[in-house]
Amino acid sequence: MRASHADRERAVDVLKAGFAEGRLGQSEYEQRISRAYQAQTHAELQMLVADLPQGPVPQAQFAPQPAVPATFLPMQMPMPPTTNGSATGALVCGLIAPFTWGLTSIPAVILGHKARAEIRRTGERGDGQAVAGLVLGWLGIGAWALFFLVMALIAVAHA
Repeated sequence: MRASHADRERAVDVLKAGFAEGRLGQSEYEQRISRAYQAQTHAELQMLVADLPQGPVPQAQFAPQPAVPATFLPMQMPMPPTTNGSATGALVCGLIAPFTWGLTSIPAVILGHKARAEIRRTGERGDGQAVAGLVLGWLGIGAWALFFLVMALIAVAHA
């Protein structure tokens, strides 16, 4: 499997740690660093860091893993998905709509729909915020529509 820039950077970080701990000499460190930046596959990167206690560079699930003691494997917790910024914007616009006399209701609806589409596509968090922004936005728009309807009825009744 081909290595990405991030894979190469992880291998370089392992090499830097090995050098800082005195496990690699200066010339060997420099040689391994240059080979790491030239590596094209995970296997090439694996060969460069396999003898260091930081463990191997993560590989594809189907590739065989070398026997490395579990005490040397790094703890890798998956990063939680981020919250969609448009969802947060929709919620904020919906919440401040009463204070702006409903002027932020339309942006709340637009941002809410945009956020829900992005969340479905990317898997980010924030669907509840997007829905809350949509509901508050539509309530603000509905309040303005009701206000204009009542004013029109009053104008017709007095005419």
